[in-house]
Formats: sequence, structure tokens, C-alpha cells
Amino acid sequence: MPAPDTYDAVIVGGGHNGLVAAAYLARAGQSVLVLERLGTTGGAAVSTRPFDGIDARLSRYSYLVSLLPQKIVRDLGLDFAVRKRTVSSYTPTVRGGRATGLLVGGDTTRESFAALTGGEREYAAWQRFYGMTQQVAERVFPTLTEPLPSRDALRDRIGDPDAWRMLFEEPIGVAVEENFADDLVRGVVLTDALIGTFADAHDPSLLQNRCFLYHVIGGGTGDWDVPVGGMGALTDALAQAARAAGAEIRVRHEATRVETDGTRAEVTFRSPDGEHRVAARRVLVNASPQALAALLGDEPQAPAEGAQLKVNMLLRRLPRLRDRSVDPREAFAGTFHIAEGYGQLADAYRDAAAGRLPAAPPSEIYCHSLTDPSILGPELAARGYQTLTLFGLHTPARLFAADNEAARAALLRATLAELDAHLDEPITDCLAVDGNGEPCIEAKTPLDLERDLRLPGGHIFHRDLAFPYATESTGRWGVETAHANVLLCGAGAVRGGGVSGVPGHNAAMAALGR
Repeated sequence: MPAPDTYDAVIVGGGHNGLVAAAYLARAGQSVLVLERLGTTGGAAVSTRPFDGIDARLSRYSYLVSLLPQKIVRDLGLDFAVRKRTVSSYTPTVRGGRATGLLVGGDTTRESFAALTGGEREYAAWQRFYGMTQQVAERVFPTLTEPLPSRDALRDRIGDPDAWRMLFEEPIGVAVEENFADDLVRGVVLTDALIGTFADAHDPSLLQNRCFLYHVIGGGTGDWDVPVGGMGALTDALAQAARAAGAEIRVRHEATRVETDGTRAEVTFRSPDGEHRVAARRVLVNASPQALAALLGDEPQAPAEGAQLKVNMLLRRLPRLRDRSVDPREAFAGTFHIAEGYGQLADAYRDAAAGRLPAAPPSEIYCHSLTDPSILGPELAARGYQTLTLFGLHTPARLFAADNEAARAALLRATLAELDAHLDEPITDCLAVDGNGEPCIEAKTPLDLERDLRLPGGHIFHRDLAFPYATESTGRWGVETAHANVLLCGAGAVRGGGVSGVPGHNAAMAALGR
């Protein structure tokens, strides 16, 4: 058998982090091969047309790019743009028998707080609290593309003992309750600690704190940015940058085994024409830690548990709200919170922890097409069509184990009912229909994501998030493994999770010895 082709680096997985790593290494003059099992690159960061006969390209899985550092965009010369949402969030509720809500963002935030809470206290507390998180973001975000700081070094860099205590030492529920009195305001703050994470506000593991931190440090500002053209525009730009630098990308090529002696590795893969091998000085794995273990022949750890419902919708028009003081275009331009009062979130967590679907499922929605109408075909845009992306919380994979389809259907009905409680018409009356006459709505549970994307446990972050500082087991960049020439460049790396490109950048820096 002839000797296998040899590359400086073989990258297993063509998701966005793998493409970032490929582009950096190829630009450094290395020979790079990317092996992607699917027919396209991008992984979970893709745009697709999920509804038959409908010209709407939705960010089907991941949908925001707030954690992508501009450093990566500049370094790789990415032809890619983002837009900032005009509204941060809208949270409807009922007070005194009257439909009302909290609108955050723009010039009316202060008045909205006063109308909801009857005074200035909560608004002032909001300003102080998010002033604190912005200062933390400004200090922490730049470290994501540097070697991991020690815990002490990061604490010194933040330079605020109270902020460190609230975010890194005590359950985030303590800070929420110390700073805010209104149940709805407390809930709005807490949601950033729960997106994709199954935890109580007072969980002693601080898993919710880690989630909160990553949701408020994006870009050093905490802004949530919308990708122009959908998530696929980002990954297309990354693939183009990698190829332009000389990287070779092969789709429908699935890596099945990695063998290494620490200095040289061989990767076995399947392609449409059979099984092959390539050799490499280094292997970067853009997949879950469980997939990495399987490739190496090691025993994988039990996966963390995913806990979210993802729903994509296409509407003929936005629904009317019961709160007539807010234009639906304002309400859906940011994050539309549903059943996310502080007490409601606690109730939903208790239900799910006890093995029951939440009686009032919490979720949040945003309308990508209000900020970026380019994802709609010209005819749909002219007719006023809009997309909605819904992300449900506190729906751990265990709830779907017995009957995924039945549990998915029941949860979707209950979730839409919670939304309908704040609408002046059922959301289903606004749904578009596809070419087969079916409503344009699809839902994905953790088990669906595990099946479709090979996310262990359906966990969107590959595993539980970690604080962005070094520990005894992290290595210098947070991407190192037990093998000197095998690196983890997927979301399961330290400082992974979300669409950031950070693990790809850091694995490339580790490979280059920087």
C-alpha cells in the first residue's frame, strides 16, 4: 500500500471553528486538509430553506454572532457583515388586568420601566447592573483570543471585587435578587444565564453564571449581532478565506479514526469512493469531546444534557399584540420573552427537574428578517413576510427520551399557547404555508439535534461551559488534549460555545506555537 499523503494539519469537521483554524494555518503557510462528513461546510452555523417551495433562507440552528471577535474578522479578511438590533428586548405581561410589557432599547427604556414598575428604582438598578457587566465585558472579551489567564490574573484584570463575587463566586440568583425587586425584571436578567443551560438561579455549580458571562461579554459590549444573509453567510466567508489561503476542503469525507504517537498522526476517513488514510503532523478536531474520544479509541465521558427547544417559523405577517402601546415591529425586533418572569422560570425548572414538561414553557423569540430582510426572497419581502426564531428553555433531553415526537408536539403546543396569551390573534393564523400546503413551522428537541448534528445529549455547547481562565487540566490555550499533536478546536474547548470562532483561532495559535 502506498504511503498516505501528508499534511501539516488535518482538521476533522468543517464547522465554523474548523474553518477558522484552517484559514489561520493555511495563511501561515501550512498544508491543510479539512474533512467534513456532510455535503456542505458550516455544521450548525448554516442557512437553509427548511420549507418546501419557499424562498426563505433561515439560520436553522445557531443564529447570532455576538461572540465573534473582530480580530478574527480582520485577520482573515472575511467578507461578512453584521447588523445590530434596534431593540434589545420586549417582555409582555399582565398587570392589574391590563396587558403591558417592558421594552428595553431605544429612547423609551426609562419610560417603559417606570410604566411597568411605578418608579425609577428598577431602571436605576438596571443601569448600574449592566454598567457593571459592560465593564467586565470590556476586560474579559479580549482575553478570549489570548492564552488562558489564571483565575487570579483574570480577577485582577476585572478589578472589581463586587463584580467578581456576583459573576464568578456566588450563584447569579443572589445578584439578581440583591439588585432587582420586580419579578419580571428579575426574569429578564436571568434568561441570559439559562439559554442552552439547564440550571436553577441558585445552582451551586455556577453553571448558570458561566452561561450568563458568555451572553453578556459579546464583542466587549454584550450586543447581540445579527448576521447579514443568515449564519450561512459567515461560514461561506470562512470557507472562502480558508480556500483562498490554500486549504483543501473535502465534503462527504467522514473521519473514522485518529492514530498518533504524539509527533505524527494518521487519519482514516470514508469518502464516496471508499476508505482512505492521510498523515499529518497535527490533527485538529472540530467536534465534540465525545467524538474526539471515539476517534482516538478512548472511552468517552457521559455527555452533558441539552435543554432547549428550537422552533423556526415563517409568517405572512407579524401578529397583533394585546399590548397596544407597542408596535409588533418593535416588540419582535429584539428578544421577545415569553413566560420568563423570575417565578415562572423557577417553576419551569422544577417541573423539568421532576421529569415533567413545564406547565408554562419559557421561551424567547426574535425576528431576523426585521433586521436583515435579505434572508427573504424579493417577493416574500414585498408581501411583508417575516421569520421568527423561537428558543425554548428548561426542556432537558430526558423529557423526550420515552417518545420524542409526542413530547415535541406537546411542548410546541404549550409553548405557542404561552405566546398566544400575549397576542391579539393566534400565531398559527399568521403562519405562511409551504408548497405542499403545510404550515411553515418546524421544531427541534435536544434529541433531534443529537441526531441531525451529532451533538452529544443535544447540548448546543458540546458540553457545559467553563469559566474563561486556566485550571490544572486546561492547557495554555484551552484546546490541548492528552496527545501533544491532537487539539480540540470545537465548541467543547475552554472558551467554546456559541458561534465565536474562538476555539478555531486558539487551536491554530496552539498549533503554530504562538
